[in-house]
Amino acid sequence: MSQTAHKLAVAGAVTPYLIPKHGFYAAKDGRGATVLPDDLPLRRRLAGGWLETCLRVRLCLKGFWRGLTQGLGVIGVGRLYISVIRANGRIEHLGLVSTQVITDAGVAFLVDDWDSDAQDITTLHFHGCGTGTNAEAVGDTALQTESTTALNPDSTRATGTESQPAANQLRTVGTLTFDATAAVTEHGIFSQAATGGGTLWDRSVFSAINVGSGDSIQFTYTCTVSSGG
Repeated sequence: MSQTAHKLAVAGAVTPYLIPKHGFYAAKDGRGATVLPDDLPLRRRLAGGWLETCLRVRLCLKGFWRGLTQGLGVIGVGRLYISVIRANGRIEHLGLVSTQVITDAGVAFLVDDWDSDAQDITTLHFHGCGTGTNAEAVGDTALQTESTTALNPDSTRATGTESQPAANQLRTVGTLTFDATAAVTEHGIFSQAATGGGTLWDRSVFSAINVGSGDSIQFTYTCTVSSGG
């Protein structure tokens, strides 16, 4: 089924639209399989398929190496999907854009919450974006160059809407709106709404998305946690 935003047109007026709060990328059969929009371009499907293949190879190698050298496994992996909603209501689905990287700070945040309730993991649902291009690293604690005044409202991250596509998945969907031009290249999940602080759970870097005043980007982030050992 095609998933698009509902549009209401009024003669002589800017076209308003309703953005699905649970995202354009839904789950099928309760198993967490991602359903891609029908109008996702072929090149985006191929790019997303390549990212998914690289992720699975990386997980295989990383899991083997961690198990052999440290007695550890791979417990969680994040996937970031993006859709751009232009000021005129046109929707551009980009599909899967990144599969990296949960940070050391994010893992420490989770453990602190589990250990002594010193943190609250339910706060890890704020979406920030920026224009930095440095590669993701587990030591990241912030976006390289987080967007502030280009956002509407200024310096405010999007509050995500949570859902569970499957029993072992947490999905958060946040939409950021712009009132200035920007070339968005990075995204992060944070523990606070205001830019410039909070714990960074996951950072993603991707090809530049050029936006202007009135444009929005909807970020769909899914974290899959594995069981077994």
